[in-house]
Amino acid sequence: MTDPLYELLVPYFEGSPSSRPVPDSNDPVVSKYLNRLTTLHLSSLTSQESQSLAQSSHSNFLSIQSLSSRSNAAVIASADHFSTLHETLPLLTEEVNQLQTEIPKLDQSAVTFSTTYSRSTENEMLDRRKRALLMERNADRLSDILDLPTLLSSAIASSAAQGATSVTNYATALDLYSHIKRLHLLYSGSPLIDSVYAQTESAMQDLKSHLITSLRGQNIKLAAAMRTIGWLRRVAPELESTKNGGGNTEGLLGYLFLVCRLSTLVHTLSALEPLRQLADQESQIRLRNNSRPGGAGKINGNAYHGGQQSERYVKKYIEIFREQSFGIISMYKSIFPASTDEPTAEVQTPFKSASTGQTKPKQDMSTIPPSALATFPSHLTDLLFDTLKEYLPNVQDKTSKESLLTQILYCAGSLGRLGGDFSLMVAMLDAGGADVSHSSEDDDDETGEGEWVEVMKKHRELAGRLEALASGVGAGKGVDKGGSLRVKSRP
Repeated sequence: MTDPLYELLVPYFEGSPSSRPVPDSNDPVVSKYLNRLTTLHLSSLTSQESQSLAQSSHSNFLSIQSLSSRSNAAVIASADHFSTLHETLPLLTEEVNQLQTEIPKLDQSAVTFSTTYSRSTENEMLDRRKRALLMERNADRLSDILDLPTLLSSAIASSAAQGATSVTNYATALDLYSHIKRLHLLYSGSPLIDSVYAQTESAMQDLKSHLITSLRGQNIKLAAAMRTIGWLRRVAPELESTKNGGGNTEGLLGYLFLVCRLSTLVHTLSALEPLRQLADQESQIRLRNNSRPGGAGKINGNAYHGGQQSERYVKKYIEIFREQSFGIISMYKSIFPASTDEPTAEVQTPFKSASTGQTKPKQDMSTIPPSALATFPSHLTDLLFDTLKEYLPNVQDKTSKESLLTQILYCAGSLGRLGGDFSLMVAMLDAGGADVSHSSEDDDDETGEGEWVEVMKKHRELAGRLEALASGVGAGKGVDKGGSLRVKSRP
């Protein structure tokens, strides 16, 4: 419903010369002002209302002025933007339409990416990323694995520098090798482990060389030799394997041990080279004297001095041979106790199987490789007798020759305790040295055969006395006039 006061005032607005439009009756400001007018007295309307309106107008003017001062830049910017709004709106509409067109493609790409790189499916790129992350997490472990060949080489080098006494370093090297072998068995398809294992095998070849070299040491003890053989069993198990049964239970380790110790023996005997050269000179003089008829004992007017240098050489040779050969065989028997037993009769004869009752054919003995120790004493004996046959005939003095023969018998007895007695081969010295020249007074009394027989009898008599004295059976018997048995102790 229109306010009566508003209807009363409308004609004044329409008849006003100003160009301002007629206020709207529904405007809240107009309605509020008309309501306020109705509450005023007539005197207030004529005297105070115009002044109040002027003050309100002035206050609004100041507010507008202050607002324009504060918002000048914003108003200018808004005006500028408004001037370009008719161009921006079409562009915005076009881009919105383009976005609506591209949203399905984006959604399809997101679905494709989610399907492709899902954890439930296999993907090469994801696998590479997983491997890279796994490698990053295990970088320290990989570094430790790569350091294993270097640690092994260091342990082997320090062991080689310290020799066979380096128990800790050898044990550390073997533990590292066992660990690497275990890794190679667990991760046989890993190129990294294969590379580490190949480097390890190269280092273990050096370790095998060092261990074999230590077996050739001059003063190697039984404990060190047993440790070295034990390490070789771990490093080179193929040396211990045997294809056939029989007495060869030590495999190739027994042969290797004997060859190394034989090399040490030969090297030790080579230290007697200066004495051997002097003995060779006496051999040449003896041969030339024997080739001259009636010239025995002299050549070019110079007396032949009975082979003193040959005696010194043979004596030293026998001493070294006796000590080294006994040490080699006794050490071998301690390290390889099972290999010293020969094949029993059950290998040579047929036997019946407990399960089937059928008779199995006997094993061909020709297919059984012999023990390494089976022929080694005979080889040592040949080595000794080759030297004796060459230089013992140079010794012309009877006492010196008997002393050497006695020393040979002691050596034979020493090896005899280990199953290598060669005392009966002493007779071969005279059989092979029939050209031994004796002094003129000895030629008429006894032959070379009587000489070794007499030495053999004395040796056996003395050995019998010692055995009786040791057992207590022959106490008081076989002593000299002074009531005591004087025996020169020999090593």
